[in-house]
Amino acid sequence: MNRSDNKVHKIALTALMAALCYVSFTYLKIPIPTFGGDYTALHIGNAFCVLAALLLGGWYGGLAGSLGMTIADILDPVYITSAPKTFILKLCIGLISGFIAHRVAHITESHDAKYVFKWTLIASIAGLGFNVIADPIVGYFYKNYILGVQSDAAKIMATWAAGVTFLNAVVGTVVVVAVYLAVRPVLRKAGLFEVISES
Repeated sequence: MNRSDNKVHKIALTALMAALCYVSFTYLKIPIPTFGGDYTALHIGNAFCVLAALLLGGWYGGLAGSLGMTIADILDPVYITSAPKTFILKLCIGLISGFIAHRVAHITESHDAKYVFKWTLIASIAGLGFNVIADPIVGYFYKNYILGVQSDAAKIMATWAAGVTFLNAVVGTVVVVAVYLAVRPVLRKAGLFEVISES
């Protein structure tokens, strides 16, 4: 595959992963109402962001998560005001996961199953763990200072969001590790597995 074909291939896969982020959040989420009429949700959309980062690299994974989840927010009246925050946080999830997986561990260069499992798990925990911490904090400041939600309500919503985000991260980590380890040998056999070097 030449460089130009490789770029088109990555863009197509990024679009596919963005679509999976969108579908998993839009159609497979469990909405949870919070104090003040706001909502949070149980979903695995972030898992596809991390999976994309493992398969394609941090920038592509972050972009897939940002586009897919932001479009989902924009098209849902309940979440539309969260779209800018979503774009930034999902991009960061992909960049962090990709950095750990490819720049630190070089998981696409190793054939050792235990090594790949360990670093896939670490990269997933790092990306989704970042979201567990950043989502409620950024959400609090975003709601309080950008959207003008009263501070007490914003604190309560941030607390709810933190708990749900933690559950999402745990489930998402399991999904990412299981799917990546299942897909990796199939892609290798088909000649579609790419060695990624994050710069």
